[in-house]
Amino acid sequence: MDDNTPVIIGVGEASERIDAEDYRALSPADLAGLAAAAAVADAGGASDLAAHIQVIAAIRQFEVSGPRAVAPFGRADNFPRAVARRIGADPARAILEPVGGQGPQHLVNEFAQSIGAGETDLALLVGSEAISTVRHLSSRGETRDWSEAIGGELEDRGFGEALMTAELPRHGARTPISVYAMFENARRARLGLGRDAYALEMGRLFAPFTQVAAGNPHAMSRDVHSAEALATVTAANRLTSDPYPRRMVARDQANQGAAVLMASVGKARALGVPESRWVYLLGGADARERTPVERADLSTGPASVLAIRRALDVAGLAPEEVAAFDFYSCFPIAVFNVRDGLGIQPDDPRPLTVTGGLPYFGGAGNNYSMHAIAEMVRRLRAAPGEVGLVAANGGFLSKYSVGVYSTDAAPWRGFDSKALQAEIDGWTAPAVAPGEGAGVVDTYTIDYSGPAPVATVVGRLDDGGERFVAMTDPADAGLAQRMIETEPLGAAVAMSMNDDGRSIIGAFTPAAPADRL
Repeated sequence: MDDNTPVIIGVGEASERIDAEDYRALSPADLAGLAAAAAVADAGGASDLAAHIQVIAAIRQFEVSGPRAVAPFGRADNFPRAVARRIGADPARAILEPVGGQGPQHLVNEFAQSIGAGETDLALLVGSEAISTVRHLSSRGETRDWSEAIGGELEDRGFGEALMTAELPRHGARTPISVYAMFENARRARLGLGRDAYALEMGRLFAPFTQVAAGNPHAMSRDVHSAEALATVTAANRLTSDPYPRRMVARDQANQGAAVLMASVGKARALGVPESRWVYLLGGADARERTPVERADLSTGPASVLAIRRALDVAGLAPEEVAAFDFYSCFPIAVFNVRDGLGIQPDDPRPLTVTGGLPYFGGAGNNYSMHAIAEMVRRLRAAPGEVGLVAANGGFLSKYSVGVYSTDAAPWRGFDSKALQAEIDGWTAPAVAPGEGAGVVDTYTIDYSGPAPVATVVGRLDDGGERFVAMTDPADAGLAQRMIETEPLGAAVAMSMNDDGRSIIGAFTPAAPADRL
């Protein structure tokens, strides 16, 4: 095996629950430091292994994921070096990755390339969140001082590119839950399912995830739920944005950290890391989708599927040869999309998550997939020769990074995604026009988070067929209530522009009665 072949040699996780007897209200840097120390220990080898780390690349916490975001309890001015200080490392490079759940797998792909090119020989990838602790302490009127003045070199890669044009946020769909809900209802429309039937389909997808989470010591929820329980709206499982009950969306109240240690084969040998710890990256891919309104079909995310197929092609494998998957599961549509696109049947016995998924294991901000990679590495070490695939999603099915893993030694092939990205960039976008006049609803969501429900719809204008975005009047809940009581998909609407530049639905004629819980 060539000395520059990249391998994962160590993984680590740390977590705490606010109801645990040993709860310490650890900061994000503390959780990341514990995970990093666990990854170093997991590798074995030289006692001074941490001192050899050349690069620490860290995932950006949610609370500092925007230019105006403020960490309530303060933060380290150089997060990667705050982690380094906790494990006795002094890396030449410290990196803070942009926003997005694809970040952990993207970093694995990036540093596999760097190691393969002989540019790096030992890199630590790390991230953490303490969202649950922040909310818990704040609700009790308590505070902490998590600020740290570390200083030193930092490669801050910024917040990333804009992922939405103005149409959706202007009409009330500002958050991931609202936008993913529109993707979900577009898929329901394509399948021709009523609300009840589709809710049960989502429940059947996620019920096995709850069983996996129940056996994971780092999971934030260990409760096992049936498909019917997940699909049934109750006081404890309230509707958030149609069609999502609370237990079907990512759980952001998490205190979790994870780390992955990557090395060249030559460095691993020099540090005495046993080959039994090595896991190879057989293939990878990274892709970016256009903004939601610019996608031809809101019911699918073909860029994600192409990225998975590209990673498998690099590895010389077919989907049927993968023993276990971890598909990013912030919402059901993120899993449905790639399951459908790869032709994986609903009764396929292979797990679609190795952690328990974001709604049950925990949606640790941008860092969830670091946990998925860590768990996949442990699973593959326990089953030598099997193949695992981790698929990480960022934004609104916007950014996708994929890795194919195995303990089987394989020559480093290298890969890039330029041709894949060129294909995606060449897709034809639909024409978009202001929502004025008459049209038909292709998809929608109803947001229940405010004082009264508000609906956002995407559809096609009768005159010309252009795509439009519109909303119900927030001051008049009557029309949104009619959408709740009937079927918005395929409904005829009449719209006009108000003085704020928003398209307001004035008339609504449903295509069918409601089929809802």
